[in-house]
Amino acid sequence: MSHDAALTQFAARPVAAVPLDPASADAPQVTHRPGRGLLLVQRGDTELAVRDLRRQEAETRFPAPWPRRYGSVAVSPAGDVAVFAGVHALRAVDPAGAVRWEIRHGCWSAAECAEAHASFSEYADDHDHDHADSGSAAFSSDGKLLWAHIRTYEGHDIKEEWLVIDPVDGMVLARAETMTVGSGSIHFPHPDPAYMGLTVAEGEEDSPVLWGHWDGATFTVRRFAEEVLLAVSPSGEHFLTTDPGQWTLYLRRGEDGTELRRLDADAAVPPVSSGDGDRVRWDHEAAFPYDEVAVVGTECHAETPRHWLVDRRTMALRGRVVYPFPVSGSPRSAGEGAWYTISEDRTTLHLWRLPHE
Repeated sequence: MSHDAALTQFAARPVAAVPLDPASADAPQVTHRPGRGLLLVQRGDTELAVRDLRRQEAETRFPAPWPRRYGSVAVSPAGDVAVFAGVHALRAVDPAGAVRWEIRHGCWSAAECAEAHASFSEYADDHDHDHADSGSAAFSSDGKLLWAHIRTYEGHDIKEEWLVIDPVDGMVLARAETMTVGSGSIHFPHPDPAYMGLTVAEGEEDSPVLWGHWDGATFTVRRFAEEVLLAVSPSGEHFLTTDPGQWTLYLRRGEDGTELRRLDADAAVPPVSSGDGDRVRWDHEAAFPYDEVAVVGTECHAETPRHWLVDRRTMALRGRVVYPFPVSGSPRSAGEGAWYTISEDRTTLHLWRLPHE
């Protein structure tokens, strides 16, 4: 197939460059808040820093209940509550460190651990807990629901569940078994707070996407085996996935997950060189900044990764994104009309737009 579209170039326009402190902290994430702008979230070992990118001087810091390698974190759209998803518990805290509520759950370590540890100090020096798998959590777009992927026990059986929680008091509103054995997971909020996407990492062959809907009474979960969720469009009408082998992009309908179109990497994107072993692979991260256009990368670990515009209506390449200076890694969603990249040394986050979209 012709690669002519790959020759067309679209210049990305820098919106902002945000300085970061990479010392003893994870790479930052950007959380889009409908009608409220963007939050930059960066997890350290002892605290979580949350910065309002509309007002960069406005920063909130939450004391962390355990070091960053023991799980993940979710921040409310208002930036006033952080939920730490740990090895043994979901814990909601305010900026002063006061615990609003806690839900204890089964252990994420590979070793059998049926104890309901009440504090991190009880397993802080244990090797298996130190190398535990993890779940995740995320707030709905309006902040009125919290979705969480946890592990639980029923007798000697270990199971994983997807919970819908009231973030005010921690009450579990709905739950569904995920039928997974995950090593990690990532949530993808939808503009409609009744929907949420979840990717569960189970290995190269078994990574599923779960697409959840909670209408206040019924919790419906659709499952797409051997796929990885990449991004949700600004309207929520569509979302993108790829397979664990990174061969194909799938465009799915947001309402029910029906596959609408697909795009094979080797048919659309020219290889870097003509040598053997140079198969083109879609990245496991992408951005969907416009309803009609997604930004999807290849070669995310290369010195010069390539980012492509994919037309949602035709599921074909529009062309390649070019930047005024070298970027690293994959494009990542930053809400409607923007995406972001992180510098290779993790000292700067760059926000980008297309000038004419």
